[in-house]
Amino acid sequence: MIECGELRKGLKIEIDGEPYVIVQFEFVKPGKGQALYKCKLKNMITGTQFDRTYRSGEKFTKASLEEREMEYLYFDGDAYCFMDTQNYEQEFLAAAQVADVIDLLKENTKCSVLMFDGRAIGVTLPNFVDLLITKCDPWVKGDTATNNYKPATVETGYEIQVPPFVEDGELIRIDTRTGEYSERVKK
Repeated sequence: MIECGELRKGLKIEIDGEPYVIVQFEFVKPGKGQALYKCKLKNMITGTQFDRTYRSGEKFTKASLEEREMEYLYFDGDAYCFMDTQNYEQEFLAAAQVADVIDLLKENTKCSVLMFDGRAIGVTLPNFVDLLITKCDPWVKGDTATNNYKPATVETGYEIQVPPFVEDGELIRIDTRTGEYSERVKK
């Protein structure tokens, strides 16, 4: 059990049988009376957010979450299919559950899938992914004097800013935490 005094931003708790993450947290101690804990909670399954205030002394259950290594296989029009690399079982996630990683997700990418009570509820990509540039403007001579970047489109359709020396058909490494160019990858 988690006491109110242990609540922090990023903590995952279970309320009414569903997992929630604390998005914002504020401790308020009025002149008289009990301390108050104002929290903005986000449902990890549906994505809905709401504000709730708790009094000191209330207790919570820690959400029973598990991360499994899975490989992204395909998109079938309704859901994204991931395969467990240990037992080859497949899990399907809705588009809303992978919305924040879809720009950098390609087939056969090994991901960390968050599970709650045996069902998949979210995906975390590795820190870096290697993607092929499909469309990029050519390098204009003389652009090296300043720190210029140019737009490029990678194989997933994601548009990214790259240095001027990067060209079509090159493999680049992208930091999935920021969505920015990291380096060129030699084949």
